[in-house]
Amino acid sequence: MAAICVFCASSRTLDQRWLDLAAETGAELARRGHTLVSGGGCVGMMGALADGARSAGGRTVGVIPQSLVDLEVADLASDELLVTDSMASRKTLMIEKSDAFLTLPGGLGTLDELFEVWTTATLALHTKPMVLIDTDGFYRPLLDWLDALADQNFLKTAGRNLLTLTTTVPEALNALESRLT
Repeated sequence: MAAICVFCASSRTLDQRWLDLAAETGAELARRGHTLVSGGGCVGMMGALADGARSAGGRTVGVIPQSLVDLEVADLASDELLVTDSMASRKTLMIEKSDAFLTLPGGLGTLDELFEVWTTATLALHTKPMVLIDTDGFYRPLLDWLDALADQNFLKTAGRNLLTLTTTVPEALNALESRLT
């Protein structure tokens, strides 16, 4: 099966529903036989994601910069924990290790990862599928802004269309799997 990288929040102060969404995502990835690639953290949605994958028998690969290991937020239970020297090299390695990308709700770090993967796809540096889960309209304001960019020719329609939008975990994984075959 595929190595699917999931971008999501690592905040320790999130509502339980977001942690549940992350755990559900990890478990569903594992049930479908995929390997989880994540940012290598053990807190917030990132921790719940990895725990969910492991609870369903999944393999986890964490990619984390040494600075976050030093803060003691590394997922030491990962099947494979790769430590990088910077956030930039973390993103590069996550892209290299993954066959597809799934984005859950998150903040600046999540958006940074999403836009890195999306930008490199628009430049044809990879052709890996990307799906955004827009649970409860979380990303609707961002998507409206991006559509406005496209309307003003700051974003090509073809580039905008590289990102698939879904609202549920099963729908997201179905979309990724259909693009991986």
